[in-house]
Amino acid sequence: MPIRYFSEGVDFKPKHPRKTADWIIKSAQKEKAKIKSVNYIFCTDDYLLTLNQSFLKHNTLTDIITFDYSESKKSLEGEIYISIDRVRENALKFKRTEDDELHRVIIHGILHLIGYKDKTREAKTLMREKEDAYLSLRQQNVPRGTK
Repeated sequence: MPIRYFSEGVDFKPKHPRKTADWIIKSAQKEKAKIKSVNYIFCTDDYLLTLNQSFLKHNTLTDIITFDYSESKKSLEGEIYISIDRVRENALKFKRTEDDELHRVIIHGILHLIGYKDKTREAKTLMREKEDAYLSLRQQNVPRGTK
């Protein structure tokens, strides 16, 4: 399986790992990209803050850090670190379910590997449109009662 899930300092696993992986793969395919190897590491705020300070020289909390090891934007390889603490807090803040917020962040990381940015207002708008499109693709394939 080209998508693997790990945890660091937090006891967390996605509810439907295979369905989530299938959704990620299909989303990447719609962008004309293939998942070669992507590891998702679910972690705490503290763990992600340490990575943010060490590698990006930022002293702020974040929900995701993506390390891109891809040789091309059409064959994706990388590590995507996701703070479960941030996901839970952002779900409350933005009035979403934790599951929806988690999947928004999951696809956000893939979009970064594909080459999308989110530093300018225009880039953020495009990123949000892409996230929404792929979240709706996911929701079309989620069996009733499991959202």
